[in-house]
Amino acid sequence: MSILHYGFMVRALIAAVLVGLTAPAVGIYLVQRRMSLVGDGIGHIALTGVALGFLTGTSPVLTAVVVAAVGAVAVELIRSRGGASGDVALAMLFYGGIAGGVLLISLAAGSSNVNLLGYLFGSLLTTAPSDLLVMGILGAVVLAFTIGLRPWLFAICHDEEFARVSGVPVRVLNIALAVSAAVTVTVAMRVVGVLLVSALMVVPVATAQQVARGFVATMAGAMALSVTIALTGAVGSFYLDVPSGASIVVLAVLVFVVVTVMAALGRRLARRSAVSREPDREPAPV
Repeated sequence: MSILHYGFMVRALIAAVLVGLTAPAVGIYLVQRRMSLVGDGIGHIALTGVALGFLTGTSPVLTAVVVAAVGAVAVELIRSRGGASGDVALAMLFYGGIAGGVLLISLAAGSSNVNLLGYLFGSLLTTAPSDLLVMGILGAVVLAFTIGLRPWLFAICHDEEFARVSGVPVRVLNIALAVSAAVTVTVAMRVVGVLLVSALMVVPVATAQQVARGFVATMAGAMALSVTIALTGAVGSFYLDVPSGASIVVLAVLVFVVVTVMAALGRRLARRSAVSREPDREPAPV
């Protein structure tokens, strides 16, 4: 296959698999808690970390991990302590992250808008071998956390008070989940960009919920679907010469629309079939 003759495409496809696995593994817990936009807010904070990396001459991925994790923990503490409502905390992430990123990138000598656009919307050409190593390590940690601690994370997502009474370390797990979301954003920003990464955390989960029954089936279906979409979108962006993040997210949304329509039609046909069988039933004995 000619596409595999390019080293950057091999790295991009490996990155797409890592992102496809980790994004819905964290996103399913955010969707269960009705906090789907948290990933978007963390992406904005990660932009400040990327700009800080350019300014200090260090790896933008590592600085983005640190800054995004600090921001995610701060929002979780604000939410849990009731110091501000969830939408106010998200607003601070959106505005502060974008403003900080633009301010720092303008101070960084030698940085270019092209580099920043690659982090904003994803770029296949910018996935370096060192980035791939960091993404692999961080992705493995996120998967080990989200899959290994699934029963406890599921408990706090559905009923936090009951989980606390049952002895589950709710605060520690909430903070760990926030850090995992921050790490996932930085893992995925090379492929889909910090402004679009939240879509890959939410849309595959919402799609799998249309057809899957049960938490485990939904999680497995979302991860399989996300990997397929990320790989297809990455290959499509190569041939169409468009940003990889945009192609992946547009494809994910199209799949969601198709699956939702097909699932609705299937439920309607099932109801009609059940109604048509009703007259054939024998009356119950009196």
